[in-house]
Amino acid sequence: MIVGAGVLGLCTAFELHRRGRAVMVVDPGEVNASLVAAGMIAPAMESAIDDVSPDHARLFRAGRDLWPAFAVAAGIALAHRPAEWRGGDVDGMEARLRAMGFDARREGDHVTTDEDYQVDPAQALAALKQALGQAVITGRVTEIVRTDHGWRVPVGDKLLDAETVVLATGAGEAVAGLPEPARVLIDAIQPIRGQIGVAARDLVAHVVRGPGAYVAPMASGAVIGATMEPGRRDTAPDDETSERLTQAAWRVLDRMPEPLDIEWRAGVRGASADGLPMAGAAPGGEGLFMALAPRRNGWLLGPLVGAVVADAIEGRAASTEARALDPGRF
Repeated sequence: MIVGAGVLGLCTAFELHRRGRAVMVVDPGEVNASLVAAGMIAPAMESAIDDVSPDHARLFRAGRDLWPAFAVAAGIALAHRPAEWRGGDVDGMEARLRAMGFDARREGDHVTTDEDYQVDPAQALAALKQALGQAVITGRVTEIVRTDHGWRVPVGDKLLDAETVVLATGAGEAVAGLPEPARVLIDAIQPIRGQIGVAARDLVAHVVRGPGAYVAPMASGAVIGATMEPGRRDTAPDDETSERLTQAAWRVLDRMPEPLDIEWRAGVRGASADGLPMAGAAPGGEGLFMALAPRRNGWLLGPLVGAVVADAIEGRAASTEARALDPGRF
Protein backbone atom coordinates (compact mmCIF):
# COMPACT_ATOMS: atom_id res chain seq x y z
CA MET A 1 0.00 0.00 0.00
CA ILE A 2 1.29 3.42 -0.98
CA VAL A 3 -0.11 6.26 1.12
CA GLY A 4 -0.13 9.36 -1.07
CA ALA A 5 -0.56 10.00 -4.80
CA GLY A 6 2.00 12.65 -5.63
CA VAL A 7 4.87 11.99 -7.98
CA LEU A 8 6.90 9.92 -5.50
CA GLY A 9 3.94 7.79 -4.44
CA LEU A 10 2.72 7.13 -7.98
CA CYS A 11 6.21 6.47 -9.37
CA THR A 12 6.84 3.98 -6.56
CA ALA A 13 3.48 2.30 -7.12
CA PHE A 14 4.07 2.06 -10.87
CA GLU A 15 7.57 0.62 -10.40
CA LEU A 16 6.21 -2.06 -8.05
CA HIS A 17 3.30 -2.70 -10.41
CA ARG A 18 5.53 -3.28 -13.42
CA ARG A 19 7.63 -5.68 -11.33
CA GLY A 20 4.50 -7.76 -10.82
CA ARG A 21 3.62 -6.65 -7.30
CA ALA A 22 0.03 -6.16 -6.16
CA VAL A 23 -0.26 -2.51 -5.14
CA MET A 24 -2.86 -0.12 -3.81
CA VAL A 25 -2.51 3.66 -3.74
CA VAL A 26 -4.55 5.72 -1.30
CA ASP A 27 -5.11 9.11 -2.91
CA PRO A 28 -6.46 11.85 -0.63
CA GLY A 29 -7.88 13.48 -3.78
CA GLU A 30 -6.44 16.94 -3.20
CA VAL A 31 -4.34 19.18 -5.42
CA ASN A 32 -0.82 18.25 -4.34
CA ALA A 33 2.58 19.87 -4.80
CA SER A 34 3.38 17.53 -7.70
CA LEU A 35 0.59 19.16 -9.71
CA VAL A 36 1.59 22.69 -8.66
CA ALA A 37 4.88 22.34 -10.53
CA ALA A 38 6.56 22.86 -13.88
CA GLY A 39 7.56 19.19 -14.26
CA MET A 40 11.27 19.92 -14.50
CA ILE A 41 13.56 16.94 -15.09
CA ALA A 42 16.53 19.25 -14.80
CA PRO A 43 19.72 17.77 -13.34
CA ALA A 44 21.98 20.26 -15.09
CA MET A 45 20.22 23.51 -14.23
CA GLU A 46 19.19 22.42 -10.73
CA SER A 47 22.77 21.35 -9.95
CA ALA A 48 24.25 24.61 -11.22
CA ILE A 49 21.65 26.92 -9.65
CA ASP A 50 22.08 25.37 -6.19
CA ASP A 51 25.81 24.71 -6.71
CA VAL A 52 25.40 21.20 -5.33
CA SER A 53 28.17 18.75 -4.56
CA PRO A 54 29.49 16.49 -7.35
CA ASP A 55 27.82 13.53 -5.61
CA HIS A 56 24.44 15.25 -5.68
CA ALA A 57 24.94 16.16 -9.34
CA ARG A 58 25.69 12.51 -10.16
CA LEU A 59 22.55 11.46 -8.29
CA PHE A 60 20.45 13.98 -10.22
CA ARG A 61 21.91 12.71 -13.50
CA ALA A 62 21.13 9.12 -12.51
CA GLY A 63 17.54 10.16 -11.81
CA ARG A 64 17.27 11.81 -15.22
CA ASP A 65 18.69 8.78 -16.99
CA LEU A 66 15.84 6.56 -15.77
CA TRP A 67 13.21 8.82 -17.30
CA PRO A 68 13.16 7.85 -21.01
CA ALA A 69 12.35 4.17 -20.39
CA PHE A 70 10.07 4.98 -17.44
CA ALA A 71 8.10 7.51 -19.49
CA VAL A 72 7.55 5.03 -22.32
CA ALA A 73 6.37 2.33 -19.90
CA ALA A 74 3.98 4.69 -18.09
CA GLY A 75 2.67 6.57 -21.13
CA ILE A 76 4.15 9.89 -20.00
CA ALA A 77 5.03 12.49 -22.63
CA LEU A 78 8.68 13.41 -22.02
CA ALA A 79 9.90 16.60 -23.68
CA HIS A 80 13.61 16.99 -24.44
CA ARG A 81 14.24 20.66 -25.12
CA PRO A 82 17.15 23.05 -24.54
CA ALA A 83 17.29 24.82 -21.20
CA GLU A 84 18.72 28.33 -21.23
CA TRP A 85 20.09 30.64 -18.52
CA ARG A 86 19.95 34.38 -19.09
CA GLY A 87 21.13 37.28 -16.97
CA GLY A 88 23.01 37.41 -13.71
CA ASP A 89 26.30 35.55 -13.47
CA VAL A 90 26.25 33.77 -16.83
CA ASP A 91 29.99 33.02 -16.63
CA GLY A 92 29.54 31.41 -13.23
CA MET A 93 26.59 29.35 -14.43
CA GLU A 94 28.56 28.07 -17.40
CA ALA A 95 31.54 27.24 -15.20
CA ARG A 96 29.42 25.29 -12.70
CA LEU A 97 27.69 23.31 -15.44
CA ARG A 98 31.00 22.32 -16.99
CA ALA A 99 32.64 21.55 -13.62
CA MET A 100 29.86 19.05 -12.86
CA GLY A 101 30.26 17.40 -16.25
CA PHE A 102 27.11 18.75 -17.87
CA ASP A 103 26.91 19.89 -21.47
CA ALA A 104 26.98 23.68 -21.71
CA ARG A 105 27.42 26.05 -24.64
CA ARG A 106 27.70 29.80 -24.60
CA GLU A 107 25.41 31.60 -27.03
CA GLY A 108 25.95 35.36 -26.77
CA ASP A 109 24.82 36.56 -23.37
CA HIS A 110 23.29 33.28 -22.22
CA VAL A 111 24.30 29.64 -21.65
CA THR A 112 22.35 26.63 -22.88
CA THR A 113 22.33 22.93 -21.99
CA ASP A 114 20.63 20.00 -23.70
CA GLU A 115 20.74 17.74 -20.64
CA ASP A 116 17.37 18.66 -19.08
CA TYR A 117 13.90 17.26 -19.80
CA GLN A 118 10.38 18.30 -18.83
CA VAL A 119 6.98 16.66 -18.32
CA ASP A 120 3.55 18.21 -18.02
CA PRO A 121 2.58 17.37 -14.42
CA ALA A 122 -1.14 17.00 -15.13
CA GLN A 123 -0.53 14.62 -18.04
CA ALA A 124 2.11 12.65 -16.15
CA LEU A 125 0.01 12.17 -13.00
CA ALA A 126 -3.02 11.18 -15.10
CA ALA A 127 -0.93 8.67 -17.08
CA LEU A 128 0.42 7.05 -13.92
CA LYS A 129 -3.06 6.77 -12.43
CA GLN A 130 -4.41 5.32 -15.67
CA ALA A 131 -1.60 2.77 -15.77
CA LEU A 132 -2.41 1.74 -12.20
CA GLY A 133 -6.15 1.60 -12.88
CA GLN A 134 -8.29 0.34 -9.99
CA ALA A 135 -5.24 0.16 -7.73
CA VAL A 136 -5.79 3.87 -6.98
CA ILE A 137 -8.54 4.51 -4.44
CA THR A 138 -9.68 7.80 -2.95
CA GLY A 139 -9.39 8.13 0.78
CA ARG A 140 -7.46 9.59 3.68
CA VAL A 141 -5.12 7.72 5.97
CA THR A 142 -4.81 9.13 9.50
CA GLU A 143 -3.44 6.06 11.29
CA ILE A 144 -1.88 2.67 10.73
CA VAL A 145 -1.78 -0.35 13.05
CA ARG A 146 0.90 -3.05 13.21
CA THR A 147 -0.40 -6.62 12.81
CA ASP A 148 1.20 -10.05 12.85
CA HIS A 149 1.36 -10.05 9.05
CA GLY A 150 2.01 -6.42 8.18
CA TRP A 151 -0.11 -3.31 8.64
CA ARG A 152 -3.82 -2.55 8.96
CA VAL A 153 -4.91 0.78 7.54
CA PRO A 154 -8.36 2.31 8.11
CA VAL A 155 -9.56 4.06 4.94
CA GLY A 156 -13.06 5.48 5.23
CA ASP A 157 -15.28 2.73 6.62
CA LYS A 158 -12.91 -0.06 5.52
CA LEU A 159 -9.96 -1.76 7.19
CA LEU A 160 -7.32 -2.61 4.60
CA ASP A 161 -4.41 -4.98 5.22
CA ALA A 162 -1.03 -4.71 3.52
CA GLU A 163 2.21 -6.62 3.88
CA THR A 164 4.13 -3.40 3.33
CA VAL A 165 3.24 0.28 3.55
CA VAL A 166 5.05 3.08 1.71
CA LEU A 167 4.63 6.55 3.20
CA ALA A 168 4.49 9.08 0.36
CA THR A 169 2.62 11.77 2.24
CA GLY A 170 4.55 14.82 1.04
CA ALA A 171 4.98 17.52 3.66
CA GLY A 172 2.00 16.26 5.64
CA GLU A 173 2.00 15.38 9.31
CA ALA A 174 2.95 11.88 10.45
CA VAL A 175 0.00 9.51 10.64
CA ALA A 176 -0.84 8.02 14.02
CA GLY A 177 0.57 4.61 14.88
CA LEU A 178 3.99 5.02 13.31
CA PRO A 179 7.05 3.75 15.17
CA GLU A 180 8.69 6.61 17.06
CA PRO A 181 11.90 6.72 14.92
CA ALA A 182 9.83 7.06 11.74
CA ARG A 183 7.60 9.73 13.26
CA VAL A 184 10.63 11.76 14.34
CA LEU A 185 11.98 11.75 10.77
CA ILE A 186 8.66 12.88 9.33
CA ASP A 187 8.26 15.60 11.94
CA ALA A 188 11.68 16.94 10.90
CA ILE A 189 10.66 17.42 7.25
CA GLN A 190 10.71 21.12 6.41
CA PRO A 191 7.70 22.50 4.51
CA ILE A 192 8.60 24.75 1.60
CA ARG A 193 5.88 26.74 -0.10
CA GLY A 194 6.19 27.25 -3.83
CA GLN A 195 4.10 29.58 -6.00
CA ILE A 196 3.84 29.37 -9.79
CA GLY A 197 1.64 30.91 -12.44
CA VAL A 198 0.14 29.25 -15.51
CA ALA A 199 -0.28 31.67 -18.42
CA ALA A 200 -2.90 30.97 -21.06
CA ARG A 201 -0.61 31.72 -24.00
CA ASP A 202 2.68 30.55 -25.44
CA LEU A 203 5.67 32.56 -24.26
CA VAL A 204 8.68 30.31 -24.95
CA ALA A 205 9.61 27.28 -27.04
CA HIS A 206 11.92 25.89 -24.36
CA VAL A 207 12.81 26.48 -20.71
CA VAL A 208 14.32 29.90 -20.04
CA ARG A 209 15.76 30.62 -16.58
CA GLY A 210 17.33 33.63 -14.95
CA PRO A 211 17.59 35.50 -11.66
CA GLY A 212 14.29 35.40 -9.84
CA ALA A 213 12.19 33.35 -12.26
CA TYR A 214 11.90 30.77 -15.01
CA VAL A 215 9.47 30.52 -17.92
CA ALA A 216 8.71 27.12 -19.43
CA PRO A 217 6.31 25.69 -22.02
CA MET A 218 3.16 23.95 -20.79
CA ALA A 219 0.29 22.34 -22.63
CA SER A 220 -1.97 25.26 -21.73
CA GLY A 221 0.60 27.92 -22.65
CA ALA A 222 3.47 28.65 -20.28
CA VAL A 223 4.36 28.31 -16.62
CA ILE A 224 6.10 31.05 -14.63
CA GLY A 225 7.86 30.12 -11.43
CA ALA A 226 8.80 29.62 -8.82
CA THR A 227 9.29 30.60 -5.21
CA MET A 228 10.98 28.59 -2.46
CA GLU A 229 9.53 29.77 0.86
CA PRO A 230 10.74 27.60 3.77
CA GLY A 231 8.47 27.16 6.76
CA ARG A 232 5.23 28.12 5.02
CA ARG A 233 2.26 25.77 4.63
CA ASP A 234 -0.35 28.21 3.31
CA THR A 235 -1.49 27.61 -0.26
CA ALA A 236 -3.38 30.79 -1.11
CA PRO A 237 -1.55 32.63 -3.93
CA ASP A 238 0.02 35.87 -2.79
CA ASP A 239 -0.53 39.00 -4.94
CA GLU A 240 2.84 40.53 -4.10
CA THR A 241 4.62 37.30 -4.99
CA SER A 242 2.65 37.07 -8.23
CA GLU A 243 3.74 40.55 -9.25
CA ARG A 244 7.37 39.88 -8.35
CA LEU A 245 7.45 36.65 -10.37
CA THR A 246 5.75 38.28 -13.34
CA GLN A 247 8.22 41.16 -13.48
CA ALA A 248 11.18 38.78 -13.06
CA ALA A 249 9.83 36.62 -15.90
CA TRP A 250 9.67 39.60 -18.28
CA ARG A 251 13.24 40.51 -17.35
CA VAL A 252 14.39 36.94 -18.03
CA LEU A 253 12.66 37.05 -21.41
CA ASP A 254 14.10 40.53 -22.08
CA ARG A 255 10.66 41.74 -23.15
CA MET A 256 8.45 44.63 -22.21
CA PRO A 257 5.61 43.58 -19.89
CA GLU A 258 2.34 42.69 -21.59
CA PRO A 259 -1.10 41.88 -20.17
CA LEU A 260 -1.30 38.18 -19.32
CA ASP A 261 -4.09 35.93 -18.11
CA ILE A 262 -2.31 34.00 -15.33
CA GLU A 263 -3.74 31.42 -12.93
CA TRP A 264 -1.59 31.51 -9.79
CA ARG A 265 -1.14 28.37 -7.70
CA ALA A 266 0.80 27.47 -4.56
CA GLY A 267 1.82 24.11 -3.17
CA VAL A 268 3.86 22.84 -0.24
CA ARG A 269 6.86 20.59 -0.78
CA GLY A 270 8.82 18.71 1.85
CA ALA A 271 12.58 18.84 2.27
CA SER A 272 14.99 16.81 4.37
CA ALA A 273 17.99 18.31 6.14
CA ASP A 274 20.35 17.57 3.21
CA GLY A 275 17.86 18.38 0.43
CA LEU A 276 17.65 14.80 -0.84
CA PRO A 277 14.60 12.53 -0.58
CA MET A 278 14.18 9.85 2.03
CA ALA A 279 13.64 6.62 0.08
CA GLY A 280 13.84 3.12 1.51
CA ALA A 281 13.08 1.29 4.72
CA ALA A 282 11.72 3.43 7.53
CA PRO A 283 13.51 3.08 10.86
CA GLY A 284 11.76 1.17 13.59
CA GLY A 285 9.14 -0.60 11.53
CA GLU A 286 9.40 -3.85 9.58
CA GLY A 287 7.45 -3.61 6.34
CA LEU A 288 7.36 0.19 6.50
CA PHE A 289 9.03 2.31 3.82
CA MET A 290 9.40 5.98 2.90
CA ALA A 291 9.23 7.97 -0.33
CA LEU A 292 9.38 11.50 1.04
CA ALA A 293 10.94 14.97 1.03
CA PRO A 294 12.37 15.58 -2.47
CA ARG A 295 12.53 19.37 -2.00
CA ARG A 296 11.91 20.78 -5.53
CA ASN A 297 13.21 17.70 -7.35
CA GLY A 298 10.24 15.38 -7.03
CA TRP A 299 9.74 15.06 -10.77
CA LEU A 300 13.44 14.67 -11.46
CA LEU A 301 13.88 11.92 -8.87
CA GLY A 302 10.49 10.18 -9.06
CA PRO A 303 11.53 7.05 -11.00
CA LEU A 304 14.77 6.78 -9.01
CA VAL A 305 12.92 6.96 -5.71
CA GLY A 306 10.45 4.37 -7.01
CA ALA A 307 13.27 2.00 -7.98
CA VAL A 308 15.11 2.48 -4.67
CA VAL A 309 11.96 1.76 -2.63
CA ALA A 310 11.02 -1.23 -4.80
CA ASP A 311 14.53 -2.66 -4.44
CA ALA A 312 14.35 -2.24 -0.67
CA ILE A 313 10.97 -3.99 -0.52
CA GLU A 314 12.37 -6.86 -2.59
CA GLY A 315 15.49 -7.12 -0.43
CA ARG A 316 17.95 -6.28 -3.20
CA ALA A 317 21.45 -5.06 -2.46
CA ALA A 318 21.56 -1.31 -1.90
CA SER A 319 22.93 0.72 -4.81
CA THR A 320 25.02 3.86 -4.42
CA GLU A 321 21.85 5.90 -4.97
CA ALA A 322 19.94 3.86 -2.37
CA ARG A 323 22.61 4.49 0.24
CA ALA A 324 22.49 8.23 -0.50
CA LEU A 325 18.69 8.30 -0.03
CA ASP A 326 18.42 5.86 2.89
CA PRO A 327 16.21 7.40 5.61
CA GLY A 328 18.58 5.85 8.14
CA ARG A 329 21.27 8.41 7.22
CA PHE A 330 19.62 10.77 9.67
